[in-house]
Amino acid sequence: MSALRPPFEPLVGRLVTLQPLTREQLPELFEAIGRPEVFAGGWGGGPAGYRPDYVDWAAFMNDYLAWDTALVYGVRLTGADSSAPFAGRLVGTTTLGDLDLENESAHIGWTAYAPEVWGAGVNVETKLLLLGSAFDNGFGRVKLQADNLNERSRAAILKLGATFEGVLRRMQRRADGTWRDTAVYSILADEWPAVRAGLDARLAAHQDSSRL
Repeated sequence: MSALRPPFEPLVGRLVTLQPLTREQLPELFEAIGRPEVFAGGWGGGPAGYRPDYVDWAAFMNDYLAWDTALVYGVRLTGADSSAPFAGRLVGTTTLGDLDLENESAHIGWTAYAPEVWGAGVNVETKLLLLGSAFDNGFGRVKLQADNLNERSRAAILKLGATFEGVLRRMQRRADGTWRDTAVYSILADEWPAVRAGLDARLAAHQDSSRL
């Protein structure tokens, strides 16, 4: 049985809501991720791809995100706790793309968050929602990947419960013209129940610690 394209609708969690991203939201997204720290790890082609000017950054985003073929989401904090930093605000973006329905394969990527929410449970719940959407709609394999040099992102992917598959050498150019090797990971449908349980436990632990 082939996979089905997931409905492109909001995915609601406890910390975040994933909403279909529109170009009209780019100014708000720029405030969150239009920062050199975001590009430093390899997102957007790496440090040389950073654009401090909004007009240049928006033009880049129009080309960088797969607006017409993928499910491009904005990551918004729920705002349930009005004392939380960035409560109710757009704090990042992520995409479910490379949707190969016949082979039941998809790719979660193009993900970036405001530095202020790094390590705050946002990525955990974002991945929980996206993986759930993919597997609930019949996908058998979800790929995640990172620049081979991006140790922070690689560690975060492993911590999600993904399996390292290998490194694709000289896969694409970085913004500075050097060639990127890409570390590839995946989660299979049979592995999803255990991965989901681990993500649920991490999210619960984060919420417990945030109330201390």
